[in-house]
Amino acid sequence: MEGDNVSNAFVVRSLDEIRFWSRIMKEHSLFLRLGFRCEDTQLINEANHFYATFESIESRAQAFSAETDPQIIQRFNVEVHTAVSHIWVFKRKVLGLILTCQLIGQNNFPLLLDHTSREAFYFRNRLEQLNAGKLDPLPDAIINENVFFLRIMADHAKFIAHLLDPSERKLVDQAREFSDDFDKLLFQARDLDSMRPQSQTAPLLDQFLDQNRVSVQSLRDFKKTARDLIEACRIKSIIHPLLADHVFREAERFLFIIDMFENALTGKPVTNIEGSH
Repeated sequence: MEGDNVSNAFVVRSLDEIRFWSRIMKEHSLFLRLGFRCEDTQLINEANHFYATFESIESRAQAFSAETDPQIIQRFNVEVHTAVSHIWVFKRKVLGLILTCQLIGQNNFPLLLDHTSREAFYFRNRLEQLNAGKLDPLPDAIINENVFFLRIMADHAKFIAHLLDPSERKLVDQAREFSDDFDKLLFQARDLDSMRPQSQTAPLLDQFLDQNRVSVQSLRDFKKTARDLIEACRIKSIIHPLLADHVFREAERFLFIIDMFENALTGKPVTNIEGSH
């Protein structure tokens, strides 16, 4: 019975990761393509290829269930890992082209390429961990996940500030304030990281999660407001509505993970379930 529970947990966790992150990878392909110049036909074709690849993966992941044979999911994980490795290489290649001034006039920030490649690396690493059955112990996972996601949230705030029209002064200021806040939280997380293992006490980790949750909830609400305003054409920006929803979903995901850690650490019930998908 215990072996069945482990197998079921492996399938459920694998499908959760793939359903969430394959959609993220698909949308990255679209955002990068929109930023290329019209003459960058090879890069546009590659982006379209990755969009189709991850759209297919996303669709296939939805067809599986918790009762699917774990060996089938293990093979699926390997297949997805290969696709994620390829898009990671693509993103790093484009970053190199931008930083060597070979794509002058395109509209993708270098930090955006680095940001999206970090997410691909995270996804690829998670698939490796799942197939190897070697997820991080809880104290390590809490710090590692927060260091990763705090940087992602800080990046989002910077992108929002730069993609809003400069005349949206109040919203730009708010985005910059969030950027500063998450930069500070990230430095605190890295300090806790460097103090390991002595820093991994339950009281310190609990406070760490509580503090981060407050800021992530505020940023999540800001992103939701911005998304709704953009969709209603009520503010001026060059932010694609799907990008606004994309960063909102990632904040929801982070909140879900914080709540999962809180539950595992203290036994408190998980209240935020929307970020799981």
